[in-house]
Amino acid sequence: MKEKEAKRARMDHEKTRICVLDASNYVGFWILKGLLSRGYEVHAAIQKHGDQSQTEIEKKIREMEKMEERLVVFSVDVLDYHSILVALKGCSALFCCLDSSDGYDDKIVDLEVRGAINVVEACAQTESIEKIVFTSCLTAAIWRENICAVKDVDERSWSDREFCRKLKLWYALAKTLSEQAAWALAMDRMVNMVSINAGLVLGPGVTQQNSRSTMSYLQGAAQMYENGVLAFVDVNFLVDVHIRAFEDRSTCGRYFCFNQIVNTEEEAIKLAQSLSPLISLPARYECQGSEVFAERLRTKKLNKLVEGTAC
Repeated sequence: MKEKEAKRARMDHEKTRICVLDASNYVGFWILKGLLSRGYEVHAAIQKHGDQSQTEIEKKIREMEKMEERLVVFSVDVLDYHSILVALKGCSALFCCLDSSDGYDDKIVDLEVRGAINVVEACAQTESIEKIVFTSCLTAAIWRENICAVKDVDERSWSDREFCRKLKLWYALAKTLSEQAAWALAMDRMVNMVSINAGLVLGPGVTQQNSRSTMSYLQGAAQMYENGVLAFVDVNFLVDVHIRAFEDRSTCGRYFCFNQIVNTEEEAIKLAQSLSPLISLPARYECQGSEVFAERLRTKKLNKLVEGTAC
């Protein structure tokens, strides 16, 4: 305990310190690693999960803390405002990556929204925080009636909450409501925030370490595919975009983030194969058609960010 307190004291004299919450989910962990590799000091805020045993990612973070001088781990309950304040102390920015390890239903939706509100409020009350980078999802923008009639789906688009409820798209609803709540509070408290609306996240170990979120994202995959709004993003690219969004002072608003739209059967098969064994195809499955669905997602803002002209 004394060793950890001494480590925190040494870090207090350093300048660029970032908090990642929740660092123990898949995207949060990769952001944590990306920040450390770029020389940042990191507060890894890990959500408490009752009596559950440590996840594989959490074990890795605990081991990393022993070896990495620039990393300190905090246990946080996003429904406990004060525990968030402790993790944020001395940090200049927060990367907020909320995700449920238990899958999604209507109750989890409410918990994630409350968590997002607490996190933003805590940042508003922390003088050192200059920016929030809020991880959201394309599912917060693509679910509504007649999306197939919309030519351009970009950062101005929001999923319809009643449509999500009707189809029981709980993951999409959670991402929509939590991001909207975060934006409303950030604007009210005059907190500088940007959001990264990620496609389906792919990367090393994703089927083992992020299985429930992956399957939750893919609820309604057939409709997304046919409507030209099914897209994926490599986790390393996603991390790079997050950090660029923090480092570039001109960033503002929302940023769609994906590498490719899946709009042909061949691409859909490749995606399914990359997610094995979460998704299984019939043995010796072959493409049946050559239809190409119209792409509707736009990346104008993302392209500018990557090119260095963010807004």
